[in-house]
Amino acid sequence: MKFAPAWRFIFLIGVVSFFADITYEGGRGLSGPFLYSLGASATAVGFVSGLGELVGYALRWLFGTLSQRSGKYWGFTLAGFALNLAAVPFLALARSWPVAAGLLIGERLGKSIRAPSKDTLISHATSAVGHGKGFGFHQAMDQLGAVTGPLIGATILIVGGSYRGAFALLAIPAALAMVFLFTARYVFLNPSRFEIEEITPAASEDGKFPKAYWIYVVGAGLLAFGFADFPLIAYHLIKQGILTQVQAPLSYSVAMGVSAVTALLFGFLFDRVGLKSLPFAAFMAGFAIPLAFSKYPVACWIGIILWAATLGAQDSSLKAGIARMIAKHNRAKAYGVFHAVFGVAWFFGSIAMGWLYDHQWIGAVSGLAVTAQVLSAAAFLLARRA
Repeated sequence: MKFAPAWRFIFLIGVVSFFADITYEGGRGLSGPFLYSLGASATAVGFVSGLGELVGYALRWLFGTLSQRSGKYWGFTLAGFALNLAAVPFLALARSWPVAAGLLIGERLGKSIRAPSKDTLISHATSAVGHGKGFGFHQAMDQLGAVTGPLIGATILIVGGSYRGAFALLAIPAALAMVFLFTARYVFLNPSRFEIEEITPAASEDGKFPKAYWIYVVGAGLLAFGFADFPLIAYHLIKQGILTQVQAPLSYSVAMGVSAVTALLFGFLFDRVGLKSLPFAAFMAGFAIPLAFSKYPVACWIGIILWAATLGAQDSSLKAGIARMIAKHNRAKAYGVFHAVFGVAWFFGSIAMGWLYDHQWIGAVSGLAVTAQVLSAAAFLLARRA
């Protein structure tokens, strides 16, 4: 029976992601103020953050292609996690903001290297247990780490610790993540043996992607383009006096907790209804942004919850959708292209929303979000029928 071993593999990789997220989400929560303390300007901080995200997503198509051609999925996964996790503790040694910026961009590069291969390895196991449930569980573990990391960083500062001390302490979860990763590599050398290939017209294409995949990627890109980054939402809430500087990171932790729960729920939903669940995610996002950018506290909190629910839905269901429509031998490249389009669309969508917000066109921010999500839902419906 493949069911029980497949779940053990998913659990092990989930533990890896839990400790990894504690490390780099804890570090990212402190990175902005740390760069500022080293003399970086607000423009420099914004540029480093934006460039890091662009590198973290745009290069995934390259590393997905390379890992698929070489077949060294574990090699890319191990190398990516090593760079991703080592960069954060080394911030404790940075004495100038350009050095810290290089480490932060390196951390994002590591995620770019390992993401397509890691998703491919997980997809083999989710084939045996249900793509939605498997990816949903993994994403829930990931988001629990994203809740814990910033709270650890904030606690260290509250009790009188320093940024450097916090970065150094994050070496502990980084080391634990690598221990569990090597354990998974040793116990499950060939996760592809879990694969239960679903023979469909889309999956039977050899070496190229079906039409449904490209429509699906366009839908995902539109979803990302109309989905605001949380820092912009937090900026609005602080500016409106709805949240304080201290409450903002706590609200992000709450959002990550909601995201973890909805990742599981949408994972189960995906296994029952398939791609039909994705237009509903776009529907939630279309409501989330206008509510989050409201001037009324209750509406803003509803918006944050819907934003988090959408994040959980997209992180589990979108990956599950690719696993269902693309054959295993072509999946790493498919994940790489998907992540690249998704990340670049999110990057430019965030720039557009930030520019509109700076010019006091808050209604236009909501209009952009709603339009993108309506088009996204339409693309997902077309992909299902293609």
